[in-house]
Amino acid sequence: QVQLVESGGGLVQPGGSLRLSCAASGRTFGTYAVGWFRQAPGKEREFVAAINLSGDNTVYANSVKGRFTISRDNPRNTAYLQMDILTPEDTAVYYCAALRSWGPMVVTASRYDYWGQGTQVTVSS
Repeated sequence: QVQLVESGGGLVQPGGSLRLSCAASGRTFGTYAVGWFRQAPGKEREFVAAINLSGDNTVYANSVKGRFTISRDNPRNTAYLQMDILTPEDTAVYYCAALRSWGPMVVTASRYDYWGQGTQVTVSS
């Protein structure tokens, strides 16, 4: 079993940056792909980015491509989401999740095995 804890959310002005962290418990973090999802009020949870087990393959939603960067540090059991050039449309609760495989399914929330509690990101002037 894996427990995930997100941190790094907050209030930022448009055009600013934030880095989210996803800390995982257990010794098996390196055997899971990691995804980031977000959910804005009144909207469905949507895929943001995912990274494979070794960290050499990534996938991004079109809406964040070129602005967000996902990475992971397996010895530290942590994954990251660097978010740059933020806009008010990025305002949401951001969740990290773990999945025991890699493939087209990484964009689908229901395919993930474990979830964190979420961290709020608010982009506003």
